[in-house]
This record gives sequence, C-alpha cells and structure tokens, in this order.
Amino acid sequence: MKRLVLDTSVIVSAFRSSRGASFVILSLVAKRRLVPLVSTALFLEYEDVLQRPEQRDAHGLDPNAVSKALRELAALCEPVEPHFSWRPQLSDPADEMVLEVALNERADGIVTHNVRDFHQAVPKFGIPVLTPGALLERIGK
Repeated sequence: MKRLVLDTSVIVSAFRSSRGASFVILSLVAKRRLVPLVSTALFLEYEDVLQRPEQRDAHGLDPNAVSKALRELAALCEPVEPHFSWRPQLSDPADEMVLEVALNERADGIVTHNVRDFHQAVPKFGIPVLTPGALLERIGK
C-alpha cells in the first residue's frame, strides 16, 4: 500500500470530474489501496478550496455535501503531525505544507498537477513527485 501526500490540486480535480486520473486515485483511496497522508493544515486547505463558491459551481456540490465527502475522506487518511519544519524549500509557500507532510512521514510520493512547483525539492529529498496520471501508470492502473 502506498502512502502518498495528495496536493489540493488533485482533490479539487477529483471533485470536479469523475473521468480523470485524480478521481481514480480517490477511488483507490476508498478501496484502501492508497493511503493519503495529511496534516491538519493541509486538510483545512482541502476544505477551504472545495467550499469556495467558484469551486462549488464547478463540482456542483452544496456545502453540506462537500463536508460529508471530506468527512469520508478524512476517515481514510493517515494524520501527520509535522515535527520538523523544512521551510523554505519551494518557491510557492502554499506548497510547503505538502512537502513537510511528505518529509515528516517519509511518504512514498507527492501527487500533484503542479509537478514543477516541487522540482527544487526532488534532488534534495528524493521523494518522487508525480502527476495523477504518472502515479496510475507507475502502479499499473
């Protein structure tokens, strides 16, 4: 079972379309074939972004449905309490918490639609950073 950090872009994409690789990843999470690692801060970012009016317009869920889906996702996640801060490592401060979760829990990888945002960290820490499609190719799905 792979333990991965899912960037907010992956969660948002999965909510917006049931046809893409991000949705398949959440389906594998639901089947307990993948385990998302999350900190409180990262999960709160998922919630904040998914509850924005423009996102609700795109995914079509009302606030209660988003909250319910996030509760279900939370039950499948492994909580991480980052004990070490590695900041600053990345050009985008919002991505720092994703990297910190991955480093503190020795994640098998980071999954994001914004791979280039993490390019600085790959050589330093050796954590694979993959798009959702690349992850599915790697695990044979």
